[in-house]
Amino acid sequence: MSELVPGGNTPLPSGTLTLRVPGPFDVSALITDDSGEVRGDGDFVFYNQPTAPGARLQGEQLTIDPPRLRPGASRVTVVISPADAGTPLGRLPAPTLYVCGPDGRALTRFTPPRPQRETVLLLAELYRRGTGWKLRALGQGYADGLAGIARDFGVDVAEGHATSDAAPVSDTDGFLGLVNTARARAGSPPVRLDARLADAARAHAVGMAARGLLSSESSDGVSVHQRVTSAGYAYLTAGEHLVSGPRTPAEFVEYCLSAEQSRRTLCDPAFSQAAVAYVPDPRTGDLYWTALWARPFSPAGLERTAGEVIALTNAERTRAGLPPLSTDTLLTTAAQAHSADMVARAFYSHTSPEGSQPWDRAAAVGCARRTIGENIACGQRSAAEVVRGWMDSPGHRANILKPGFTHIGVGLAGGGKAGMYWTQLFGG
Repeated sequence: MSELVPGGNTPLPSGTLTLRVPGPFDVSALITDDSGEVRGDGDFVFYNQPTAPGARLQGEQLTIDPPRLRPGASRVTVVISPADAGTPLGRLPAPTLYVCGPDGRALTRFTPPRPQRETVLLLAELYRRGTGWKLRALGQGYADGLAGIARDFGVDVAEGHATSDAAPVSDTDGFLGLVNTARARAGSPPVRLDARLADAARAHAVGMAARGLLSSESSDGVSVHQRVTSAGYAYLTAGEHLVSGPRTPAEFVEYCLSAEQSRRTLCDPAFSQAAVAYVPDPRTGDLYWTALWARPFSPAGLERTAGEVIALTNAERTRAGLPPLSTDTLLTTAAQAHSADMVARAFYSHTSPEGSQPWDRAAAVGCARRTIGENIACGQRSAAEVVRGWMDSPGHRANILKPGFTHIGVGLAGGGKAGMYWTQLFGG
């Protein structure tokens, strides 16, 4: 039986698979296509709806028969939450996922890093690759319960039942209409309001108003990006506007559209959800604004963004007359684990807190390539932005264009002090 680490994957045999998470947990599953969203209520398998085509939940055990999933299904995301609703996972034993094949033989297991305040964990996903299926270890936590997970996958959970229409956040001041009008003019899709982003925006605006200071960090050192994840919102990309002075939402939106960089954020087609809060300075009455823009995390989005980084990297190599790099699953596993580790343990370095280096991390997941190189970055919001930044840095550029490298793995994770944390791991 193999042991997976975050980001690691393993091929699965054909036939019915059994997944089990023993302990005081509820197991759920979300069945999606490559878009990362469900088609409707029937794609959410949980304690009140334990069956779907190709999937059945019985207590701590989930059985999946991939060929019998509904047409178009290409992913099954396995979710756990405390059986005692509201209990943080950090107060419970560390969960372990056990996967068995059709013959009952144990195939693999995965124990994620111990959760803390999270109340829900995206534990793993089964996904189609060609004609077969694979399992990827995730370990991505949420602090907003099953309702938050369901919203981000396209459903909602209310009073124990699944429904495809999430209760909307009220747009009492017209902000959303102003924003979506501007986005439509730029050719970008509309965004919708999200209550978790609204909570994070208000908390940050309150802190700025109390100090009379525009800042991406509060007085206790918590960044606006960390506030987003603390509100229970796991994101794939996020942006913000921190502004003082405008007196109305219309003035605020006009201000954001007045400069190229802030206009690009407001109209970024990558964002699908938003929120705004404005709070007066108790001394001067000036309004302090925080607007947040984000796209929620999904396994499909993670894979898609990593693929964009690789494609852009290979485009740079092609322009330099070099052969493209091939994706390596072991390098991908190590890269994803390092990005997640930098977020979880609040550091930014090629050297981990216990002293491990890129080649140590590659060897730890079984990679035997003779030469290893690593690029890391933080704060960039997109694949294009991070690759452009690396190419503008001589040392990072040298890794991307090194002739001796033949393979690559990419990892990314959001929620740290600087936002997104990116890792490229090269091998040759």
